[in-house]
Amino acid sequence: MHMATIWGRATSSNVQLTMWAAAEVGLDVTRIDVGGKFGGTDTPEYRAMNPNGLIPVLKDADLVLFESAAILRYIGAQYGSDSFWPKDPAKRAPLDAWAEWTKTTLCPVLIYQVFWTLVRTPKAERNMSALAEQVTQLGELMTRIEEEFSEKEFLGGNALSFADVMFGHTLYRYYTLPFERPDLPNLAAYYERLKSRPAYREHVMVDYSSLQVE
Repeated sequence: MHMATIWGRATSSNVQLTMWAAAEVGLDVTRIDVGGKFGGTDTPEYRAMNPNGLIPVLKDADLVLFESAAILRYIGAQYGSDSFWPKDPAKRAPLDAWAEWTKTTLCPVLIYQVFWTLVRTPKAERNMSALAEQVTQLGELMTRIEEEFSEKEFLGGNALSFADVMFGHTLYRYYTLPFERPDLPNLAAYYERLKSRPAYREHVMVDYSSLQVE
């Protein structure tokens, strides 16, 4: 199999999910540090690949693709097994529903509100009352998905799928940020299963302390 390239810094959660997906399906990837302290997203060459100037970007043979969710779906469709990316639309759709829920419902709260407040906002500027409401909302969202793991190991059953990559990549931050979490034993056991995967440990469990703003 040839080698693909992903542009983006290792501390980006959006980059992490694409790198994890590639590792799970056996796609060899070279990652190039771009974004954040590395810069490089405003060059004409980069903007030709992604006019939005964001990370990640994937180049696989002649294909150049931006948007992490689109990259995940491409990797799954092109290289994934039938358990990772079910070929049957009726089997794939329920997984896609959870993947979409993660991107449009969970991530806006966890990543762009809670994480952003606790890590990317100076302490003096943090809105703690808003944060308390966001943490409560986040707990309600995680309680909603808790039942999915009552009788199965992963979202699709007993094998990891692209939906687990989309959802599971959020859990390292969920479990390591300093806030109160509800007792969700099924979710905690699911997280332990993810942590046992070498690709998860390498690409998702990435120290984000360099992003901390005091």
